[in-house]
Amino acid sequence: MRPSGRDLSEMRPVSIETGFTKHAEGSCLIKIGDTHVLCTATIEDRVPPFIKGSGLGWVTAEYGMLPRATNTRMRREAASGKQGGRTVEIQRLIGRALRAGVDRVALGERQITVDCDVLQADGGTRCASITGGWVALRLAVNKLMKAGDVISDPLVDPVAAVSCGIYAGQPVLDLDYPEDSEAGVDGNFIMTGSGKLIEVQMSAEGSVFSRAQMDQLMELAEKGVSELVAAQKAAAA
Repeated sequence: MRPSGRDLSEMRPVSIETGFTKHAEGSCLIKIGDTHVLCTATIEDRVPPFIKGSGLGWVTAEYGMLPRATNTRMRREAASGKQGGRTVEIQRLIGRALRAGVDRVALGERQITVDCDVLQADGGTRCASITGGWVALRLAVNKLMKAGDVISDPLVDPVAAVSCGIYAGQPVLDLDYPEDSEAGVDGNFIMTGSGKLIEVQMSAEGSVFSRAQMDQLMELAEKGVSELVAAQKAAAA
């Protein structure tokens, strides 16, 4: 039995509220269970120096957690003068994931920065950030298209992510914190709406796993991502 009482293949409740902030070109508040992330997308008419003059666009991301996103207060990273290694790793992951669904030629020589700020954490913050980040990106690109700044849609395939793992010996979908903290195997699966893999992060956390168990987790991930993509499309319609 899962602590939440969910079935092994059951997602937490998912909600995506678009237009959550006034000023960003695209924004949403995504809630996956008790994990809540504010995602905003900002369009700039510039690109990093390494692609300047190439005609290619760029999508990047930044990630952070509010001090009381967790059950004890975390010190703001700004107070220490640098980002932690986990933060840097996650925001690079979000940027890589989102770029996988973008035609950078069609985007043109401009940059879209997706900011993901965790308001409340209960497991799966990076997955929620990627899933919500895509919606914010979708809304920002819609504005570019409406203004005629891009001719063809540069977003070729939705991108979403979900966690899966082995908890109490059973493969489970969408781990919350009580499961994540005790899982024998933990994995994050980032996929496109068409079912293509972008990235898989899997590790044993005290126990090993078999190829058959990995296949079971892949099947759960495909189910979860398909549900998330449906939620993305409904939110950004």
